Order: sequence, then C-alpha cells, then structure tokens
Amino acid sequence: MKTTIKSILILAVGVAAVSFTSEIVEKVSVKSSSISWEGKKVTGKHEGTIQLKDGFFQMEGDAITGGEFVIDMSSINVTDLEGDSKGQLEGHLKSDDFFGVEKFPSAKLVITKAVKKGNTYAVTGDLTIKDTTAPVTFDLVKAGNTLSTLLTIDRTKYGVRYGSGSFFDNLGDKAIYDDFTLDIKLTL
Repeated sequence: MKTTIKSILILAVGVAAVSFTSEIVEKVSVKSSSISWEGKKVTGKHEGTIQLKDGFFQMEGDAITGGEFVIDMSSINVTDLEGDSKGQLEGHLKSDDFFGVEKFPSAKLVITKAVKKGNTYAVTGDLTIKDTTAPVTFDLVKAGNTLSTLLTIDRTKYGVRYGSGSFFDNLGDKAIYDDFTLDIKLTL
C-alpha cells in the first residue's frame, strides 16, 4: 500500500513539473533547410551557399522564444563561378583574410528574444563569427513548417576587414562592401 501511494505521489509530482514547463525544443531539418549568401564589391557581386550544421527553436506553445543555430563555415560554396576562379574564391573566403575556417570552423546564432506579430517575429540575437560576438536583429517569417529571413551582416564587426573601404584607403574598384546578406530558409 505504501509503495502504491509513493508511486502515485512521484507520478503526480512529475506531471505537475511537466505542466509548469511548457517550453519545448523544435529541431530544424538540416537537410531541408538552406542558406544562400551574396557579397558585393564595386565591380559586381558573388553568390553561393553555406550549410547549416545544427539548429533548433525553443518554443512555448506555437510561439518561438529562443533558439540556436550552428553554421559549417568550411562548407562555403561559390555558385556564380566555375573552375579555377570558383576554387580560388572559395579558398580566399575560407582563408584568414576572410573567415579563417581552419581556426574558426563554425559560426553560431543564438536567438535571445522573439516578438510575434502575426506570422512574423521581430528577432534579437547574438551572432558569433571568428570568435567575435555582436548583436543582430531581423524579421523571421513563419509559413507552416518553414521559417525564412534575409539577414544583412556587417562583416567588419567580426574582424573580417579584407578589402573594406571603411578600413583601407585607395582600394578603388577593388573595394568590397562591408555588408553581405544571408537568405535563410529553415524547415522544421
């Protein structure tokens, strides 16, 4: 009898604890998600992709409350060039001039706040690139199981200053703009 009462009490405490903890973790499908990038320079632009390594949203009911995403920096891929030019640009982007992927193989975004307005969230987070963290804000649109955003990043905030007219004089048409964009589509 005492064992039965003890078991019922333990079960009741467990159920009560679960009912007060309504936050859940919703994993993102790495295979179904995509990240495209675009960087511009005075004389044109380049485009490519980069792979999501892992990611999840923290949810309370159907509302996003947080999340964390890891990007595989070694997966930088150039899609607007072919052959030697493609390989050279990919190598340069992975070098210490840009993202130093040998030393910094991952970048990370941590969502610290998400305010829902209809199907759009005003998101605040911390983005870490090359071991440097800076705040970012962006709108995240949810449509069914897909969430998307166009995130603009100032690379110089993360120590990526190669070819930046903000830091180097007399670059002329060799200048590379500080901002680059990530077109992100995440699937739950």
